[in-house]
Amino acid sequence: MQTISLQQLSSGLTALPPLALYIHFPWCVKKCPYCDFNSHAVKDATTASGLPEDQYIDALISDLESVLPQVWGRSVSSIFMGGGTPSLFSAASMDRLLEAIRARVKLNPDAEITLEANPGTFEIEKFAGYAAAGINRLSIGIQSFNPEHLSALGRIHNRDEALRAVEIAHQHFSNFNLDIMYALPKQSLAQAQADIRLAIECNSTHLSAYHLTLEPNTLFHRYPPALPDDDLAADMQEMIEAELASAGFEHYETSAFAKSGRRSQHNLNYWQFGDYLGIGAGAHGKISFHDKIIRQARYKQPTEYLAKMAAGNAIQTENVVEKSELPFEFMLNLLRLTEGFPLALFTERTGQPQSKIFAEIERACREGLLERDLHWVKPTEKGQRFLNVLMERFLP
Repeated sequence: MQTISLQQLSSGLTALPPLALYIHFPWCVKKCPYCDFNSHAVKDATTASGLPEDQYIDALISDLESVLPQVWGRSVSSIFMGGGTPSLFSAASMDRLLEAIRARVKLNPDAEITLEANPGTFEIEKFAGYAAAGINRLSIGIQSFNPEHLSALGRIHNRDEALRAVEIAHQHFSNFNLDIMYALPKQSLAQAQADIRLAIECNSTHLSAYHLTLEPNTLFHRYPPALPDDDLAADMQEMIEAELASAGFEHYETSAFAKSGRRSQHNLNYWQFGDYLGIGAGAHGKISFHDKIIRQARYKQPTEYLAKMAAGNAIQTENVVEKSELPFEFMLNLLRLTEGFPLALFTERTGQPQSKIFAEIERACREGLLERDLHWVKPTEKGQRFLNVLMERFLP
């Protein structure tokens, strides 16, 4: 943990948490019907008019510079380039961006630098260039290998392109994640099992298995497809956990499974209530100070973000997290970790005494959702299955 000492002031913080950097790329070839992220389809991602690549990289660099006074002296432990589809951008642009970041912040020598990639955008030369630029981890959005389900999800790649993407990843990266979704429209248990077994055969270092949910402001929410019922979805989840455990993956977070030593350091920082700068259209950030914790959000629409950044400030909202909200914000993240967390971390990351959460912890223990000893708290198997119910116990 980073050890920048602070005086014991009103927040109670005695040290700042680790700091990560999230960079948002808001463009996709096509908007998927289940996606509620800030992503926008481009008419032609191969032309400058379709994708303002140089202008956007310039804006990201300016965005980072604008927030540097809030994090002077702090090192960055990880970088995550998410979207949208960051792999629409050239290796040269990623190289320029990373060089600019290294020149402006203290980037840890062993920093995890992740790029999200869509299998439909894989080109061997481009990904060799990403690795040369310093990107050392990929997160590949497979979602499914089944043609029927890829079509239902609106994905732009097919099974062969997914497998080709994995092949290219192996050539240039020793560390990469595959995203797989389950409880898909009309999906059977056998089909979900076939997906996860093929994903295991791809021999990645990390797998993320997400339950498809119908999020507001998506096409699927407006026109719901026929999905597996709750019992079948639960059977799929249990099957996936069993298959991945047998294959040597550690289940360390609700949807995350990793080979030994390959847990996502960037995502762990989120789940452990660490700090993160968020730059780019629609990006969110959390920054701790000696007396407060603030959250920021950038303008979402790419054209508006670029215009605001050209004028000097793309932050749309910035607010101090109320002390009454900190217990829930902390638990909302930490309860996702299957191994739980040390109780001392609550005070370290929120500046509040452990007594603020004791009553709720005891109630959740009586309900069989949590278990604890003097120093550690973790969700039970029941708590993991009913995570939303468990989190509700800590609402302000």
